[in-house]
Amino acid sequence: MTRPARRGPVSALRAFLTSGAGGGAALVAAAAAALLLANSSAAETYHRLLAHVTGPVLAPAIGPMTVHLWINDGLMALFFLLVGLEIKREVTDGALTRPADRRLPVVAAAAGMAAPALVYLIVTGGAPGLARGWAVPAATDIAFAVGVMALLGRRVPASLKLFLVTIADDMGAVAIIALAYSHGIDTGALAAAAGVLAAMFAMNWRAGVRSPWAYALGFALLWWLVLRSGVHATVAGVAAAAAVPISPTPGAPDAAHSTLHRMEHALDGWVAFAVVPLFGLANAGVSLKGLGGDALAEPLVLGVAAGLFLGKQMGLMGGVWLATATGWAARPGGVTWFQLWGAALLGGIGFTMSLFIGALAFPASPVLIDRVKLGVLAGSLLSALAGAGMLWAAGSGAGRGAGRGAGRR
Repeated sequence: MTRPARRGPVSALRAFLTSGAGGGAALVAAAAAALLLANSSAAETYHRLLAHVTGPVLAPAIGPMTVHLWINDGLMALFFLLVGLEIKREVTDGALTRPADRRLPVVAAAAGMAAPALVYLIVTGGAPGLARGWAVPAATDIAFAVGVMALLGRRVPASLKLFLVTIADDMGAVAIIALAYSHGIDTGALAAAAGVLAAMFAMNWRAGVRSPWAYALGFALLWWLVLRSGVHATVAGVAAAAAVPISPTPGAPDAAHSTLHRMEHALDGWVAFAVVPLFGLANAGVSLKGLGGDALAEPLVLGVAAGLFLGKQMGLMGGVWLATATGWAARPGGVTWFQLWGAALLGGIGFTMSLFIGALAFPASPVLIDRVKLGVLAGSLLSALAGAGMLWAAGSGAGRGAGRGAGRR
């Protein structure tokens, strides 16, 4: 019997991950434009525009909203909502349905955060006052890493892209910020946010609400309360996604009637070609003025760069090796060790979270913040180039022998 053609849309984020270089090219172009603007005669205008106060005051702790805040704390919450929706899809009706398949991302995320912090502390160990920056290289900038992978198109297996996305160490970084760097948490707003999230789950499980608009409104309210609480607002995206209903349809997981799938497709184009490029434009503008070559040898710069470039690949590869060697988890299907190493290198792209944590770690020292920026730029650039080169070579056939015969367990 001929199997009927599947109707309905395809997974939005999966389509973005397996697509050509369109979204990735837009992101990289925006990041390059930001670097040029920040180091040109237009730098003052560029920074003034990002700092432009638009209002209103949504959270007293951060004051009136600026263009930069709207992008980082507002629009990027939509990106994490989309990522959260795709993770829920894979956990409930996709590649991560089995508990055994979820172990590898968890182990990789934990090791991928611990190793960069350890490398940073070793490199900066003898320098006074720098220990507070231990978390700067801890998180991967998923938007940039996925953008680099998108530029490589079909040379990168979809399972490898999904593996990198599911390593949500940026959420771990948000938890670190809340525990180690946040001050004056508004417990009332945090409790209210928990109440809204509970109400969203109740809409799904008890009331059977299936309207995407109901969950979009719940997400907006949750985002505002999380922002007001002092916790990084992007966590609201992943939290809200967990409450969105999905209709499991084995064999055809892109059911058009599923609330989760409908929300994915509503977000896909906007996130890939508007939100993520704006994010790159707003955050990649690192000024190199006054930073000579000798600055690269300073402990803080070396610690951040080494944490990103060396620590990330050591942690991610070490975590994957340990999980697979002990039989506790299996490697992504159709992915070689050489390709995993390339993805681990891309994990060293830090940018947004690294710059954000650096500002929190050294709030009273603009000089140290500039050194953090230089370290982040150096480590992220090395990671992007090395990771892209390795994945390009793997896609051309090089390195396949290393993983031949080593499929899923």
